[in-house]
Amino acid sequence: MEITFWSGIGLITYTYIGYPVLLYILIKIKKIFNATERQFYTLNEMPEVSLIIACYNEREIIREKIENTLKLNYPSDKLNIYFVTDGTSDGSEAIINEYNEITLYHSDERKGKNAAINRILPFMKSPILIFCDANTFLNGDAILNIARHYKSEKVGAVAGEKRVMADGANDMAGSGEGAYWKYESALKKWDSELHTVVGAAGELFSVRRELMPVVPDGILIEDFYVSMRIAQEGFKVVYEPDAYAMETGSDSIAEERKRKVRIAAGGIQSILIFIPLLNIFKYGWLSFQYVSHRMLRWSLTPLSLLIVFIINIYLAIIFGGIYVILMGLQILFYLIALAGAFVEGKSKIPKIILLPFYFTFMNLSVYQGFIRLLKGKQSAVWEKSKRKKTSVDTK
Repeated sequence: MEITFWSGIGLITYTYIGYPVLLYILIKIKKIFNATERQFYTLNEMPEVSLIIACYNEREIIREKIENTLKLNYPSDKLNIYFVTDGTSDGSEAIINEYNEITLYHSDERKGKNAAINRILPFMKSPILIFCDANTFLNGDAILNIARHYKSEKVGAVAGEKRVMADGANDMAGSGEGAYWKYESALKKWDSELHTVVGAAGELFSVRRELMPVVPDGILIEDFYVSMRIAQEGFKVVYEPDAYAMETGSDSIAEERKRKVRIAAGGIQSILIFIPLLNIFKYGWLSFQYVSHRMLRWSLTPLSLLIVFIINIYLAIIFGGIYVILMGLQILFYLIALAGAFVEGKSKIPKIILLPFYFTFMNLSVYQGFIRLLKGKQSAVWEKSKRKKTSVDTK
């Protein structure tokens, strides 16, 4: 029981603290022995790219999104802009058709984002495909900063950065998601420096057209699937923090729960799909990064949290001492997390409440996602989560 308890503590600590620290140390060692310079295209060398934006019922924000897209800094003769509307019922496709600079692919039948992208892939001829969401706004040089990486033939995909804007001090959903993505962005940056990013965010990522796979029906997180397939083929997925997509946080914790549960279900689904990546003798650093950064978060670590708590009760009763202290700390942590559920939207949220709440919230979502996946209730045609409304400065 003690071995299981301390092993669980070690696994949890490694997943959220140990791996980032180890990653940072490995990068420092790598730079000492292998100080290679990146290859970038100059402005005159930039390749032709296709920017693809899939959307469903985004009428409230679509015009602002289009204006943001048309202001992007990239040679106009090398930038093709495509919007893909899938079963929209709010007339947003009519707004898109008002702009001659944009090509619209519309389907009256809603089949989901995967099907929408697969439907238009045969028409995409540019060597570089860039994807972003309709409810995000890109910084002016985002496309330039992404496309420049493709001068290196080793680069198969480039992941941009996701930035979440919290709407005030009492926006728990936005603040929690924003804090998480700052942590996640640091890991992506270090992953990229060590070997490769393990999973791009769908808000902004790109791939070489020749490497773009057809996403099978039923895949829940297509951005992760595509980027991991490319990494599995031996190409590097680069992280570019100077290409970023900004969006507001979820409208509420209830809306954020929709996202987290479906992402958790998709993560568990991905574990089954990418079982071959556990072969470290074949995939080397990719296996190490995939297990440490992704697989543990979606499987053993959330399970360890529950096991550690249960075993701690037994050990505190039998042995007392340090186990009583640890039990008290765990109870305090989860009581603070519970308090967060009551103060959401009611008052200013200090970080001492926010971080325990969001950490617990994320891990509970893994259990909910697993149950939904087992019951077959998580559709690939995701239910759109409502976002906060706020103005966005992309300069």
